[in-house]
Amino acid sequence: MTIEVRFKARRGEFDLDIDLQLPARGFTSLFGPSGCGKTTILRAIAGLDRHPGAVIRVGEMIWQQDRFFLPTHRRSLGYVFQESSLFDHLNIRRNLEYGIKRVARENRHIALDSAIELLEIGELLQRMPATLSGGERQRVAIARALALSPQLLLMDEPLAAVDIDRKQEIIPYIESLHRELKIPVIHVSHLPEEVARLADHLVLLDSGRVKAAGDVHDMFTRLDLALAQGTEASAIIEAVVAAHDHAYQLTLMDFGGGQIAIAGTDLPVGTPARLRLAARDVSLTLEHQTGTSILNIFPAVVDDISPAGAAQVTVRLMTSQVPLIASITRKSADDLKLAPGKQVFAQIKSIALLP
Repeated sequence: MTIEVRFKARRGEFDLDIDLQLPARGFTSLFGPSGCGKTTILRAIAGLDRHPGAVIRVGEMIWQQDRFFLPTHRRSLGYVFQESSLFDHLNIRRNLEYGIKRVARENRHIALDSAIELLEIGELLQRMPATLSGGERQRVAIARALALSPQLLLMDEPLAAVDIDRKQEIIPYIESLHRELKIPVIHVSHLPEEVARLADHLVLLDSGRVKAAGDVHDMFTRLDLALAQGTEASAIIEAVVAAHDHAYQLTLMDFGGGQIAIAGTDLPVGTPARLRLAARDVSLTLEHQTGTSILNIFPAVVDDISPAGAAQVTVRLMTSQVPLIASITRKSADDLKLAPGKQVFAQIKSIALLP
C-alpha cells in the first residue's frame, strides 16, 4: 500500500512539480532547504490547498483526482504545525477533546486516554495553554492530532519553534509513534540530524522538484547526493543491544555487519537503537590490524568512490548488506588501489548513539 502525491503548482516565480509514491507505513521525512516545497506538499495532502489536476491517494482512499476533491475535514488525518496552535481559552483537556466529536465512534481506534499516556501529558490536563512550556505545548498538539484517530499523521517541522533542550524533550515522544502506532507519518524537516534520528524513508527536495527518494540508510550513503558529502557526512545503522561489558564500561550491539562496541549505556539487552557513523571517523586498511586502539574493525567491500574536493575522496562500503561511508585522502585511495569490489577493513574510530 502506498501514498500517491502528484501535482503541479506555481507561486510567483516558484514552480513546483511533484510526483511521489510514499510507503503507507513507517516514518517518511521530506527534507530540503527552506522554500523547496516541503510544506506545500503537506498542505496539498491535507487538502488545505487545492491544486487543479492533482492526484492524492492514501492506500485505496482517493482524496483528490480529476474533479473529485475530498475536503480537509473528511480526510482521516492529523496535522501538527510548527506552532502548537492550541485554543488559548480552553484548558488542555478541552483542547484535546475538540474535534473528536466529528470522528465516528467506530473509527476511534486511538483512544484519547492512549494519546494522553503516550505523550505523558496527564498532569497538564487542567492547565491553560499559556502556562505550558514550548515543549509541553507541542506534546499536547501531537496528542490532539492523534486523538482524531487519523489514518495518516502530518508533521510540519514540529520542533522548529522550540529550543534545543525542548527538542531533546520532544523527540523521544515522536520516536514512540514508531513503536506504539501503526499509522504512517509524513514529516517535514531541514535538519539532517533530525532526519537521521527519525526517518525510515527520505525524500530529498530541491527547488520544487524531487531530487531523490528511498530508504534513509541508502540515501545518507549515496555518493551522488549532498548528504554523503562534507564534514557531516555519515551512515545510519540499526543495531540491537547484545550485552554490556561492565568491566570496561562498554555496550555491545549487534548489527548487520557484526558486533560493534560503544561507550557504556544503560539500555536493556534487546533494545533496538540507531547509530550514526561519521565518514571522517572511518579509515581503511587492506589487512586486519592488531596492536591498535581501535575496537571496531569490520571486513567490507568497496562499493563506490567519489571525489570530494581536490585532496579527498568519499568511499561507499558494504559490510554485509549495511552501507558505510569513509572520507579519506585521494593519495590514500591511490596507495590502497581502491576500486569497486575491492576487499578492505573498515576501522571505526568513533560512533554516536542517536539519543
